[in-house]
Amino acid sequence: MHLKIYRAKEDELIKGCLRRDHTAQKLLYNTYSSRMYGLCHRYVKDAMEAEDILISAFTKVFDKIQQFKSEGSFEGWIRKIVLNEALTYLRRHRSMYVETELEQADREPDYTAISDQLEAEDLLKMIQDLPAGYRIVFNLYAIDGYSHKEIAEQLGISENTSKSQLCRARNHLQKLLVEQDSMADIKISRDESTT
Repeated sequence: MHLKIYRAKEDELIKGCLRRDHTAQKLLYNTYSSRMYGLCHRYVKDAMEAEDILISAFTKVFDKIQQFKSEGSFEGWIRKIVLNEALTYLRRHRSMYVETELEQADREPDYTAISDQLEAEDLLKMIQDLPAGYRIVFNLYAIDGYSHKEIAEQLGISENTSKSQLCRARNHLQKLLVEQDSMADIKISRDESTT
């Protein structure tokens, strides 16, 4: 029942946007912008640049809303436009990320020493702090589910470069996680020694 009500409200929003109703556009933007901003910010570290991408993407959403055929998720359709806009921005600013080749990029790091106590927010912060090339490929592969071939096509790089960037991102994250785990152990030791 709740899904039907939500779908009906979504359909009304879409119809309003098709009529270029500013109230419907504002409501649509307010409904989806915070989640889509998070997507932009995962790819572009600077908050202002992420916001520019978001606004540009929503302009495209409003311009192309007649192309949504109610097949699949409307949010997924918006997400695809936002992600494509972020990737377009990254392609235009190619110097933001490093392209390197690594022959053995398929090696997996050992995660056995890492604590299970990591909060999702902490992990997202670590991902945000990765160098740009690592962050972009990690997001596309590990979070958004793109293959290395798709990433290579989207970013205009080789598949090996994509694999290399992912491998290095994972290694970098592993190092950060081990450091965080060590810091947590030190804090616990200090707390136990003061009691």
